[in-house]
Amino acid sequence: MHTDLVAALDIGGTKIAGALVDGDGTILARAQRPTPAREDGDTVMRAVGEVLGVLTGSPLWEGVHAVGIGSAGPVDASAGTVSPVNVPGWRAYPLVDRVREVTGNLPVELIGDGVAIAAAEHWQGAARGHDNALCMVVSTGVGGGLILGGRLHPGPTGNAGHIGHISVDLDGDPCPCGARGCVERIASGPHIARRALENGWLPGPDGDASAAAVAAAAHAGDPVALASFERAAQALAAGIAATATLVEIDIAVIGGGVGNAGEILFAPLRRALRDYATLSFVQRLTVTPAQTGTDAGLVGAAAAALARGTAAGV
Repeated sequence: MHTDLVAALDIGGTKIAGALVDGDGTILARAQRPTPAREDGDTVMRAVGEVLGVLTGSPLWEGVHAVGIGSAGPVDASAGTVSPVNVPGWRAYPLVDRVREVTGNLPVELIGDGVAIAAAEHWQGAARGHDNALCMVVSTGVGGGLILGGRLHPGPTGNAGHIGHISVDLDGDPCPCGARGCVERIASGPHIARRALENGWLPGPDGDASAAAVAAAAHAGDPVALASFERAAQALAAGIAATATLVEIDIAVIGGGVGNAGEILFAPLRRALRDYATLSFVQRLTVTPAQTGTDAGLVGAAAAALARGTAAGV
């Protein structure tokens, strides 16, 4: 019999993943469905219900005492609602109430997907042993979450640490969020690729114009591709340094597709950080790749559910 068993949901624009996770962070059962992101809200919820149906059908289900949800945002944990930018059918959608209906009124903990990554990295990954950390996802968007004083710091609505929408260029491009020059507008995968194309980078014969293709070109020494990653690294450094100056983190952990680019990103990022993180109390700030991989959202959602009870400190 597993103690401290929780259910976890990781909800994004591409897939809805679910798992049963024990107090050690071991995934004991899992389920997944594609997100019907272009459909109406109830259709999306049906996919969530199918994932939960697999989990509730498990013989382990009777030991589950809470549900953790990490969702693409914005989320509002205080209202129990989600409004993922990339799932237009969900606007102020009462996800917590719907999940409680399906799971027999279990307690539900809702956090943003960036906060979930932070919970996972602090519990199982690169931020283990650090009391003050920023953990980031750099992929199609840029999100993040904070560990402060040894605890997850989701903030009142579950969105704290959303570094993608710190403005680092006052005269920069307009961002869909309404501001200008946001970190996400410069450092996300699609914007790395867009900038490389605008500056003359040409995709190979296969026509792949993704950020991964730009990263491959940068690894091969293409100067335009390298410059696009350097610009992204500069934006990330400015955002990370601002965060460190505000709340005194000592490590920034970076995951997501762009984070997987390796030294093409991390070498210029560390250089730029020396230019931005100049005050004595932020000079020892380190930057490192994430370790929890594709299950980070599930592990982090489970960590939040475990922390809610008395079961396990996160």
